Amino acid sequence: MAIERQPFSVIPGAEEDIELEIEQPEMLNPQNTEVFLAEDGSATIGYDPAQQINLKFGENIADALEENQLQEIASELVDSYEEDLNSRDDWYTTFSKGLDLLGIRGEDRSQPFEGASGVHHPILSEAVTQFQSQAYKELLPAGGPVDVEVLGVTNDAKLEKANRVKNFMNYQITYKMEEYDPEMDQLLFYLPLSGSAFKKIYYDPSLGRATARFIKAEDLVVPYYAVDLLTAPRITHVMYMTENELRKLQISGFYRDISMSDPGTIDATELDDKINELEGLSRTSNNEEYTLLEIHVDLDIEGFEDVGANGEETGIALPYIVTICKDTNDILAIRPNYDPNDPMRKKIEHFTHFKFLPGLGFYGFGLIHMMGGLTRSVTAILRQLIDAGTLSNLPAGFKSRGLNIQKHDDPLQPGEWRDVDVPGGRLSDSFLPLPYKEPSATLTNLLGVLIDSGKQFAATVEQPTGDGNSEAPVGTTVALLEKGQRVMSAIHKRLHYAQRQEFKILKRVFGEFLPPEYPYQVQGASQSIFQEDFDNSVDVLPISDPNIFSMTQRIVLAQTQLQMAQAAPELHDLKEAYRKMYLALNIKDIDAILPREEEVPPRDPISEEQAALTGNPIKAYEFQNHEAYIAAHSAFLQNPMVQQNPSVMQAIGANIQEHQAMLYRIQIEQALGQQLPPLDQELPPEVMNEIAVAAAEATQVVTGQAQAMAQAMQNPDPQRQMFEQQLQLEKDQLMQKEQKDARDKEVELMKADLDAQIEREKMQADLQVEDTKAAIDLQELEMKNQRDLEKNYTELVKTVKETRKQNGEN
Repeated sequence: MAIERQPFSVIPGAEEDIELEIEQPEMLNPQNTEVFLAEDGSATIGYDPAQQINLKFGENIADALEENQLQEIASELVDSYEEDLNSRDDWYTTFSKGLDLLGIRGEDRSQPFEGASGVHHPILSEAVTQFQSQAYKELLPAGGPVDVEVLGVTNDAKLEKANRVKNFMNYQITYKMEEYDPEMDQLLFYLPLSGSAFKKIYYDPSLGRATARFIKAEDLVVPYYAVDLLTAPRITHVMYMTENELRKLQISGFYRDISMSDPGTIDATELDDKINELEGLSRTSNNEEYTLLEIHVDLDIEGFEDVGANGEETGIALPYIVTICKDTNDILAIRPNYDPNDPMRKKIEHFTHFKFLPGLGFYGFGLIHMMGGLTRSVTAILRQLIDAGTLSNLPAGFKSRGLNIQKHDDPLQPGEWRDVDVPGGRLSDSFLPLPYKEPSATLTNLLGVLIDSGKQFAATVEQPTGDGNSEAPVGTTVALLEKGQRVMSAIHKRLHYAQRQEFKILKRVFGEFLPPEYPYQVQGASQSIFQEDFDNSVDVLPISDPNIFSMTQRIVLAQTQLQMAQAAPELHDLKEAYRKMYLALNIKDIDAILPREEEVPPRDPISEEQAALTGNPIKAYEFQNHEAYIAAHSAFLQNPMVQQNPSVMQAIGANIQEHQAMLYRIQIEQALGQQLPPLDQELPPEVMNEIAVAAAEATQVVTGQAQAMAQAMQNPDPQRQMFEQQLQLEKDQLMQKEQKDARDKEVELMKADLDAQIEREKMQADLQVEDTKAAIDLQELEMKNQRDLEKNYTELVKTVKETRKQNGEN
């Protein structure tokens, strides 16, 4: 594509004439072509090898290409973009007209009369809103959307690595990538309308981190014959960038530092105008943004050809990302889009395609495509019913005036009576109301049928799962829910697949641009992630379940599982079933409601028996003296108090069986003369067979010993019987003594309680006497004070009288 460079031989100092033969002279401009001589006598036309730029892989190779070569590449790619853009005009038109069905802006109508109804039925906007709210909650949970899987053999190191990857990616998405949540929210609203939406995942040098941007379907252009992003020969992302943002990237070296003219006028499409109309915006005459075309395409660029193992050019076009300023037709960057270590030179994916419905080609179908006609019919019928009601409530007609009808060409408006010139007669004969009818019942029924059909298709009808028969089989409700939500279930699986592809690309970006170790801070802790963690041993996927698309379905499934567990508790773990039910209900602090089982500590026989009486679990351990534990527990089971408690009998009986099993294993090992492998260890078949052969003889020995012991117990000798009788007598005497001591102690306690009661009563009586005495003393004091007051009052009155008497005499 650039000027072909032709070397020739030159011998300095030679007297003979030198002839130059230049091939393809049509590609050279004699006025601008230079000849550069080398020390070995060779020469190069068109460029100086000493000034050639040495580029590292991944740098902008546009800096190393000549301007006419860049212009040729730009012209080719822009022409291809224009062809791709024109090939989807019908898609643009359908989508643009379908946006009117949302009813965001009212419509002023003058037909069939002025002020006719311009309302839109909200069936489409309701379906879009409900889908967006449901999908947003499932795909972006509060704890983060990323989950992980370990590939290959699982070990502790891989599990720790997977946990680090999960925590870091969730931290990035929920805290650092501030654009992720709002743009995903907008994508899920846009998707059911257009049928296709895209995410672009890349490292943003201006932000210094990975980013995932929402791209509208109208801003990503592919050839008409493309079927998916992976095999599309050309992908064009239309970007809009201010002059300041563009200049920042030029200064950083990401784009070529060339002079840029002012942005040109943006060619507004019908879809752009419709979106601006719905938002209530209007385009300004002063355009402040450049239009950039970032084209992912395969190119065979001269000077950067693909070379095979033999050093010869293969002629294979390599993947590149070419950024062109559409306003000036200048190439800003050309960067390779493949891994240099990949022998297949496959292009690196940066885009993810979210589809609502598969469609018939590259772009998916949305509700505008699938429900557009039905929405128009519903809106038309609704307007007819409203207009019929308006005309019925505000009738119009003619009034006579010499049969001269005024404005006979204008339609009658509701409430209008038009002059009609007629001869004299009765007043009632001078009015002629038009025969308007009430809103049609048939149209009303038809409207209901169409609305129900649309809601069933869009899966916006709330399933009446709570109105079913509670006695129905457990699978009935699940089957009904699945039947009513098949469309939504399929859409959710497509979203799950697209989000998984997005997370895989994001994981690759982290692995390429993170340092070897990246520490970061989270709430209450410090964590680190390593670049090597993002290898192929850990797979990332959405935390959402592709088979569960709503909280209602999750609760129904958990409830069904719980009912099945309650019906057969011997086959299920009820605690785990309840735990899953609480998880489905999104209840926090489940461990506070369902505490985890604590480790049962080893205990002595008496402590185990006490634990069984209080309802605590007990467990046998291999190091315990099993014969002693069995004897102690067997004697404990003979206690009448224990025999009246079935739960204690069951717990102690189960513990005895544990000890018997461990004792039997020890006896077999003693008979074999060697230890057996651990119970949880997997054994190859040949080892199992060897153990079986050896155990056959050992089992007979142990069984024979047990039989001899049982026979000896059945036929005891007289001395042993006398010893046991004496032992039982002493045991009874000891029990009687313990009972007597217990009764004496009880009597002493009763006596002590009686003495304490008498002492308390005596103290209470003394307190009552003291209170009575104090009350009497207080009463006497009050009476004395009263007498003193009366005496003082009498003396005061007497003094006043004497004073008045003396004053009167004076």
